[in-house]
Amino acid sequence: MDFKQIAYFVQVAELGSFTRASSVLRVAQPALSRQVRALEVELRQPLFDRNGRGVTLTEAGQRLLAHGRGILQQVERARLDLEDQRGAASGLLSVGLPPSIGRTLTAPLVDAFRQRFPKATLTMVEGLSTYTLEWLQQGRIDCAVVYNATPAAAIELQPVLQEGLFLVSARGPMRPPSSAGRARPPSSDGRTHRLVGKPVTLAEVAARELVIPSRPHAIRMRLETALAEAGLKPRVGLEIESVPAILDLVLRHPLHAVLSLNAVRGSAREAAYAARPIATAPGQPPLATTLWIATSAQRPRGPLLDQAVALVAELLQRRLTPAG
Repeated sequence: MDFKQIAYFVQVAELGSFTRASSVLRVAQPALSRQVRALEVELRQPLFDRNGRGVTLTEAGQRLLAHGRGILQQVERARLDLEDQRGAASGLLSVGLPPSIGRTLTAPLVDAFRQRFPKATLTMVEGLSTYTLEWLQQGRIDCAVVYNATPAAAIELQPVLQEGLFLVSARGPMRPPSSAGRARPPSSDGRTHRLVGKPVTLAEVAARELVIPSRPHAIRMRLETALAEAGLKPRVGLEIESVPAILDLVLRHPLHAVLSLNAVRGSAREAAYAARPIATAPGQPPLATTLWIATSAQRPRGPLLDQAVALVAELLQRRLTPAG
């Protein structure tokens, strides 16, 4: 296979039509069809199911699409990296962030990146750690902020900080779901709201009905490990992957969540919640999870990636370290 075939295949797959891809690529449709067919012959399996309304990907086509996007992005990065930029860090950088810190980190990272690397382009995507590590190995992103990563030969990991986990509950009486799911103000006398309350034990967490992501989400696995070490199991009421949805459900139903403090503060409804650190054992620190910056060990690191990783680490430590 060659680069042109991969580029043509990706365009057809994304548009779902040879006709539309031909128009975008400005290539005659018969020539486009021949290139894709040659790719199918070389791989010895069909990549598309063809019908009168267009095309859909086969299972083999779906797998090739993930690889093809990564290949195209790597070629573009190589092109930009080799351009003469008079010594300035330049090129294309793609960063993956977990949803729990996306809202907090995205705007500061964009601002700092544009100031420090005016000749570079930044792309940011959100995804669970499991997915961003997969994208990293496929070449779709250059680095990722991940929770509790497992060491692997293909991944380089840099620990950044320990982020505490909290039992998150609704504060005070809630309006019923028919009232748009909004919490009533925690008080009407102007008293200052304090988000963090007294610690709870693992036994108290195990007694609460939780709305929590499914396995293998890093926070879910960290909580289950801690509970298992204490001979306990979580009461899982709902499995939800979206942090905003989890927080909404905590307000609407008698459910609790286990999240980082930053996830609550990033919700823009901090006053509606109470967050309590989770005590593990006497003399031991509260329950926490490790944040890492992951990069590929199989691709060369240019100056842009090295400097951007340092910038991401700096912002994480500055914005996620508890203020007390």
